Amino acid sequence: MKTLLLTILTFACVCLCVSAESKLNILFITLDDMNRDSVGIYGSKVKGTTPNIDKLAGEGLRFEHGHVSIAICMPTRAVWMTGRYPHNSGALGFTKIKPDVPTLPETLRKNGFMTGILGKTEHVVPSRQKAFGYRRDRSEMDNGRSQELYGKFTAEFLGQVKKANKPFFLMVNAHDPHRPFDNRKPASERKFAVEVEGTSKDKKKGKRVDYPAPSRIYQPDEIVIPGFLPDLPPIREEIAQYYSSVRRADDVVGRVLVELKEACFAENTLVMLKSDHGIPVPFAKTNVWRHSTLTPWIVRWPGTVKPGIHETEHPVAGVDFAPTILDVLGIAPMKDMDGRSFLPVLKGKKQRGREFVYTHINTIASGRSYAMRSLQGKRYGLIWNGWHDGETTFKNESMSGLTWKAMAKAAENDSALARRVKHYLYRTPFEFYDYKKDPDALNNLIDDEEHAKLVERYAKELGKVMKKNKDHETSRYQKALNKIQ
Repeated sequence: MKTLLLTILTFACVCLCVSAESKLNILFITLDDMNRDSVGIYGSKVKGTTPNIDKLAGEGLRFEHGHVSIAICMPTRAVWMTGRYPHNSGALGFTKIKPDVPTLPETLRKNGFMTGILGKTEHVVPSRQKAFGYRRDRSEMDNGRSQELYGKFTAEFLGQVKKANKPFFLMVNAHDPHRPFDNRKPASERKFAVEVEGTSKDKKKGKRVDYPAPSRIYQPDEIVIPGFLPDLPPIREEIAQYYSSVRRADDVVGRVLVELKEACFAENTLVMLKSDHGIPVPFAKTNVWRHSTLTPWIVRWPGTVKPGIHETEHPVAGVDFAPTILDVLGIAPMKDMDGRSFLPVLKGKKQRGREFVYTHINTIASGRSYAMRSLQGKRYGLIWNGWHDGETTFKNESMSGLTWKAMAKAAENDSALARRVKHYLYRTPFEFYDYKKDPDALNNLIDDEEHAKLVERYAKELGKVMKKNKDHETSRYQKALNKIQ
């Protein structure tokens, strides 16, 4: 009798899962400030950083050349949600999408999807309160650091989906490894404690509230310094803190995927995972170097995307996200999208016209404007620094941590590092890099005679792309180009 009952219950459970999985769903997981080389499957030199992300990649496809279109939190999310470049959506920086521009979650709701968002709600279509039917801000999840709370609210949303019997689009935005990093100190000793989210009562009392600990904590002697940074003790300390935060982001990913499976949606849900830009240190975040825009991009789609695929032929960009999702779901494209669906690539086919990606910087979080444009292929990259005038200095939030201060101080007695610091502050009109030989962009080849033809080709192509996409900087770019030709 007991055996029969168990069989019946098992059958009922299976049937329930089948019912829940009748339509294709979308789970979009984003990471905040995670460099691609921090991820194990992308070749991290630090052990054990991302076991859950690595497992996800092994079950699907990972892009070798997956870029964001703009390496800043809020505008890159505007690109994802509109399929438009910043100058065509209105979101040049920390500004709202223009009222007449349609967004992905709104379009999906009109097509019968339940939409939900966890974290970073202030950065994802903030002016469209009805875009997401289910909302939980990062302040409700220990400032986006708690795997338990991400799991709780994921389960809550999926429970509502089951009751409604509708397909869903859920955007899960982990706040790690964004600053403040996990620095392995008691809350009372943390310099950034004022930034830590607690209850309103805690805030009024000035009480410091600790974040949940990551499943692994890294020490300075365990990590490897990125090649674009010098190896100095304060930098080693900050990068160790960053890697502990990377692991905590991975903890969140793992917990969300467990909830997806337990709710019986894993087999009929396309999961995409993407970081919004690189690590928040000099020569990465809020710039257009490769370490700024090239981030992990993973797709798991059971039954369509073969497991363990390393896609190395097709560069894709953030502007392609929305067109792809709509194409996958068989929904008509939103008007005036700049991006292009890469559905054929997911199905293992070749797709023409994917030789380059086009990336931006416009207005940063402080309100300062630094016009930058880049054209990147699989090997080479051209950068135009439209703001360069020899006098203006670059300043952004990536200079607020231990790393920049250590670099600036060490540069006082190190001529090579002094040149590096000067370049970061002032730039040059144009930069050109061979990322195969020089992955950390240490050697600007713009004046190298051997690369003159390549530079000319990339420069002309960037001008064409800017004109085609109605970039407001096209005229200035052309004038700058004429000066060096």
